[in-house]
Amino acid sequence: MISVINNISSLVAENAVSGTQNNLQTTLQQLSTGLRINSGADDPAGLAIAEGLGANISALNQSSQNATNGIGFLQTADGALSQVATVLNQAITIATEASNGGLSSSQSSALNTEFQAILTQINNIGTTTNFNGTSVFSASNDFLSQQASLAATTALTTGDTVSINDSATGGNFVFKAAAGNTIATLQTAITNAISAGTLDSGVTATFTGGKLEIKTSTAGASLNISSSDPVLGPFSAATGSSGSLNTYLSDGTSTGSQTLSTNIGGLSTASLTLTGLNLSTAASAQTALSAVTAAIATVAQNRGDIGAGINSLTSDSAVETTEVQNLTSAQNGVQNANIAQTTSSLAQYNILEQTGFDALSQANSAEQNVLKLLQ
Repeated sequence: MISVINNISSLVAENAVSGTQNNLQTTLQQLSTGLRINSGADDPAGLAIAEGLGANISALNQSSQNATNGIGFLQTADGALSQVATVLNQAITIATEASNGGLSSSQSSALNTEFQAILTQINNIGTTTNFNGTSVFSASNDFLSQQASLAATTALTTGDTVSINDSATGGNFVFKAAAGNTIATLQTAITNAISAGTLDSGVTATFTGGKLEIKTSTAGASLNISSSDPVLGPFSAATGSSGSLNTYLSDGTSTGSQTLSTNIGGLSTASLTLTGLNLSTAASAQTALSAVTAAIATVAQNRGDIGAGINSLTSDSAVETTEVQNLTSAQNGVQNANIAQTTSSLAQYNILEQTGFDALSQANSAEQNVLKLLQ
């Protein structure tokens, strides 16, 4: 049928060219981005899969970083404990020498001075060791007065002092008891020092088992407390609590998450049961020797726990790295464009576009043949 009202051939060619141009535009976008899926319309199901895999990969990458940070934290703890083991071995030598008879009082005093310095060094290592601003050891920085059965109304000795040095503020608080002052007066003075900024807001003074306890809850902070008041007695460190490092690992799903806990323990003379030891006599030196030997075993056990934690985190980090590799490969297969295939499609659509325009031109010119029937 010959008609001039509707040029069907032209419409067919026009539709074909339009489809080719759409395909050509999609192909050029894939080549420019490197992705087969650039919008939900390209492949709805594939996009959902690729985004899910991307979420898994992001969670696993961060989990691997968490594990790396945890390893660094534990290695810091192990290094500090290694130093403590070294000074404890020095203490063994000193205590063994002091346990021997025939020493003069001045010699025993010198050995005891060196021994006390080692105990102070252990406390300093425990309170100052930190990782990224976080205290590594949970050793309690709580100090108890040695005298028991105290109360807020207990009277202090006139003229005697209590000094508190706070590492968090660098401040040095000194309280000198006046006539009629009680422990409640000291507590009030500490509160006022906190308000003034001399002591940190984490410092508190309370009663524990009839003893005055002064402590700080500020992370990484430490206190140095001394007292000349016989009512209070010297302040000694309270027993440190056992701590742990919790490392969170996840692939982004509730079933693929876990928290690895590594025991670190406290690090202080109190946590190592070394508080109150001295080498003033051969008998006390022998007692100290037994305590230091036990402390070395405790430190070794703590280092063993930390070493096991490091190995576990290293293994998990390696597993996560492998998972990221495999998931990234799967995501590539779903989302990324096959460049060789896409380049071939580009050439195909370029040719189809050219031939389509030629066909459209021929279809339009075919209408001119109708005029020949009128001649």
